[in-house]
Amino acid sequence: MSIEWGRGRWAAGHITHGAGSTIIKAIRHYLTKGPCQPVLNDFPLSYFSEKSRRFRSNWYIGRKWLEYSIDKDAVFCFYCYLFGRQDVAKQGGGETFVTKGFKLWNQVANLDSHVRGVNSAHSQAVKKGEDLLKEKQHIQNKHDYRVQLNAIVDCIRFLLCRGLAFRGYDESQCSSDKGNFLELVQFLGDHNESINEVLQTAPKNCKLTHPEIQKDIVNAIASETSKAIIKDLDNGFFSILVDESRDISVKEQMSLVLRYVNKKGTIIERFLGIVHVASTTALSLKCAIECLLCEHNLSLSNLRGQGYDGISNMQGDINGLKTLILKENKSAFYVHCFAHQLQLTFVAVAKNHINIVEFFYVRRNALRDAQFVKIKEDLENGIRRSGQDLNQETNLKRPGDIQSLLTEVSSFCTTHDIFILNMDETFVVSGRSRRKTQQKTNLHHYRVELFYTVIDMQLQELNNHFSKANTDLLLCMACLNPSNSFVAFNKEKLIHLAKFYPSDFLRIDILALDSQLQNYIFDMHSNDFFLELQEVSELAEKLVSTRKHETYPLVYLLVKLVLTLPVATATVERSFSAMKYTKNELRNRMGDRWMNDCLIVYIEKDVAYNIDNETMMQRFQNMKTHRRQL
Repeated sequence: MSIEWGRGRWAAGHITHGAGSTIIKAIRHYLTKGPCQPVLNDFPLSYFSEKSRRFRSNWYIGRKWLEYSIDKDAVFCFYCYLFGRQDVAKQGGGETFVTKGFKLWNQVANLDSHVRGVNSAHSQAVKKGEDLLKEKQHIQNKHDYRVQLNAIVDCIRFLLCRGLAFRGYDESQCSSDKGNFLELVQFLGDHNESINEVLQTAPKNCKLTHPEIQKDIVNAIASETSKAIIKDLDNGFFSILVDESRDISVKEQMSLVLRYVNKKGTIIERFLGIVHVASTTALSLKCAIECLLCEHNLSLSNLRGQGYDGISNMQGDINGLKTLILKENKSAFYVHCFAHQLQLTFVAVAKNHINIVEFFYVRRNALRDAQFVKIKEDLENGIRRSGQDLNQETNLKRPGDIQSLLTEVSSFCTTHDIFILNMDETFVVSGRSRRKTQQKTNLHHYRVELFYTVIDMQLQELNNHFSKANTDLLLCMACLNPSNSFVAFNKEKLIHLAKFYPSDFLRIDILALDSQLQNYIFDMHSNDFFLELQEVSELAEKLVSTRKHETYPLVYLLVKLVLTLPVATATVERSFSAMKYTKNELRNRMGDRWMNDCLIVYIEKDVAYNIDNETMMQRFQNMKTHRRQL
């Protein structure tokens, strides 16, 4: 393709055929320049029947299509030359304005006859030219809109991942505090010229700063974050961790977390969402859980564990939440949060053993008095101490380590005038003795009557908190522990463990598992990569990295099922901490959907940061019809 530039006409030559897109670009550029309409002091004279005539520049008026060629002293049709060469040729006299050029200056009326009606070849050519220019503007608008939306998404994602508020008290243009969102958008524009230009020239009805637009973009980001989590789950087995709490507006909220093992063999716990529940009955919670799982195309048939904090409406054996779910899926084993069980055990012992209450009450008072004196001295001397200033022993791994700690404690007590009991002296019972009792030393009393008794009570309480099924499950799970070169391995118990999952291990699978376990343990003992492992989680990752999970698929399935079982509900508890940070006293009017979207991105910010803006923008565009398109 070539464009020949002449003195008078922009393209007095011709446009030859070439690549389609290149021709369109050239024509669009030609249209942008417009028709050549030079204004000369003296146009060349032409003679008609001994009368001289010349072209006049006022003939341009009202004829935007007209262009004049100085070289040929003729006029042409700007649009017909570009778009209607073949069609105009069929129109009487039309070809003159395309190839030869019109120069009959004594017949100026023929200029207007070229235009003809709205359906003429000339009118169609004009329309094509206008459409092509509009297309250029449309392309520019699309580019500007993409830049604008990309900047808005960046700002919104930043605020979400930091858990910050969006709105301001006064969002007017003259306000000095328009809120985090508008201020951040302005800040970004101030430090990027191209973004600032797009933001300033954006139509007033497409600024993308309206609160409803903000909520739509937030929902798009949250939806893509959840989608990435579900994709990582890859239609595999999962457990649910559920808890409930009230937000700042005293609305009951139920939080749900997924626990699963990903393709790399890593244990993952991800926040799926938070739902307002009008009632905290087991049936209401079950319906809310099913709706949330259904929303993300997750089925209860893939559920392999339930983790709650032990409230009666959840762990009840008759109508509790765990029982309702177990009726639909017998493999969805309930595991009471270990942290709560341990805490309940300590509380029960503390309440039921009078010697424990008295012992810690006396010791606490003595320590409190000593600390009060010391703190008072520090405050008077202007000294501030932190917990890091004290000598803290946290890794007592050897029996002898306790002796050094005991020496430090004794020194501390002596320094602060705290009474130290002589363990070899005779134990004196408080109060007046009514009868003679066998004398015993302080050491015997605290070791046998206090310490050993407490240990027995704790063991009994722990046994009470574990059902027989859970106990059998945990004992079998321990056989997968790789520590000390798989010393805990027991093939019979692992086969028994597989029978807890009849839907995953059919009868033929049990027979195959027997053979795989035999080869598996031999392989583990002879493979240096597995000898230093300490945890089942490390074993799963190592099996995947060495591709042994393909060699022993049933063994790996057993490992995955074990790791999928919930251990503690700490992740759910943290989601409520995030809720209190996000929906605080200043943001107590947040709607449920808005809060849920904000929490998903805030809690799973590592997932949200790895999603590209294009994906989020496409999600936003597909949510509803917008004034502009990408």
